[in-house]
Amino acid sequence: MKLPVLMEVCGTHTMAIARFGLKGFFSKSVKLISGPGCPVCVTPVEDIDKAIELSKNKDVIIATFGDMVRVPGSYSSLDKERTTGADVRIVYSPVDALDIAVKNPKKQVVFLGIGFETTSPTIAATVKIAKKRKIKNFSVLPMFKTIPNALKAILEMKERRIDGFILPGHVSAIIGVAPYRFVAEKYGVPGVVAGFEENDLKTSVRMLEDMINSGSPAIEIQYSRTVRPEGNPEAQKLLKEVFREVDSNWREVGMIPKSGLTFAKAYEGFNALKRFKIRTSKPKENPACICGKVLLGVKAPLECRLFGKMCTPANPIGPCMVSSEGSCAAEYKYGSNTISGPARRRGLD
Repeated sequence: MKLPVLMEVCGTHTMAIARFGLKGFFSKSVKLISGPGCPVCVTPVEDIDKAIELSKNKDVIIATFGDMVRVPGSYSSLDKERTTGADVRIVYSPVDALDIAVKNPKKQVVFLGIGFETTSPTIAATVKIAKKRKIKNFSVLPMFKTIPNALKAILEMKERRIDGFILPGHVSAIIGVAPYRFVAEKYGVPGVVAGFEENDLKTSVRMLEDMINSGSPAIEIQYSRTVRPEGNPEAQKLLKEVFREVDSNWREVGMIPKSGLTFAKAYEGFNALKRFKIRTSKPKENPACICGKVLLGVKAPLECRLFGKMCTPANPIGPCMVSSEGSCAAEYKYGSNTISGPARRRGLD
């Protein structure tokens, strides 16, 4: 008898599950697999190439969250470009990037707009501030992704069976649970919005098991101390004002309808793709890297022949090893099959 397959959709959940050894803890009752919940990981290489190409412009300062700096593009990375003179700066919020623009009026500052519904409202708010203050040398390279339609794409993949979703807590704090209803109503798959502590995740898995065993799929909230059913209406309003939905390309998955965000007409002036002519070569990925399949739970990190050998956190070949939310990074740091505490590293230290 095959065990029920539960996919966690959030990269922070991926890291927490590894840290608490929950794959081993639940190994006799369910199979836990990772999903495309790491925004850095699902960004296609052609978008990374655009950021790298922009960084070569001497009049441009690239401002980005730290994970993006070391992600390999087709032929380079932002980190490598920095060694040859590119001005690439790590920031902790989009407001930091706006401050850089104010302090460097003769430079164009481009913030890399990467993330799910959790981070996009803060970027939208920053763009509104820039517009109100008439800051002309600030723009955003839009690489945003949204979760609900990605779940639909996963559910319709023939090679992947999902019996339940551990739904993201931070994203759900913004969008609520209504956007997930179709998962249970159309596909008969339950979902639980989970918190990030060990007991949160254990409780969420038990809730999913109960729904699977009873044949009563629904979307439920375990993380009720933070997530309301309606989400955050003000953040939702802000997103609708500044952005509009577009089809978006996800690494390995491909083009998913209405799973990305770009700028609404009133804010198009802040779109770096409109402000700059960005020409890149045909994208190229390392054919031995299976990060895309890891993102879909089709493969596990240990099935990659590069893992722990050519590909390590110090020398990442793919984004799943770069990001602090990546499945390969979690496997390398903690292992995946122990029951308690940080796992053995399988001789990889």
